[in-house]
Amino acid sequence: MYEMKPDYYTGIDFIDKEHTRLFELAQETYDLLQDDFSQDKTSAIVQLVSELIDYTRVHFSHEEAYQKSIDYPYITEHAAQHRQFEDSLSQIDIDALENDLDEQNETVENLLEFLAGWLINHIKKVDMLLVK
Repeated sequence: MYEMKPDYYTGIDFIDKEHTRLFELAQETYDLLQDDFSQDKTSAIVQLVSELIDYTRVHFSHEEAYQKSIDYPYITEHAAQHRQFEDSLSQIDIDALENDLDEQNETVENLLEFLAGWLINHIKKVDMLLVK
């Protein structure tokens, strides 16, 4: 469901690897969420969501450092989009995921859809400008 497709590749190796890892984390989280046979998956889901959020921030810092290194002319606008996305991520109450399972499922599914949608749009419309 969450995978790095050929048209998401920028041709910039480290960026593509980091994007791939973000999709992998999203898929791992989704798979665990859908696993009805896991006894106590709450702590694992919380860990994966936290890792997904943290890795997104790390990726953004790497991407922005690369943009500086090539004197990318739209770095300010690009970084602003990253900050807006980080602000959205900071609204997620990780601790709340440990409460009600129905709420947990809905929250995590919404997060994954938001993350994947944003990431795909950002890669195809903004990150691809890096290679032009």
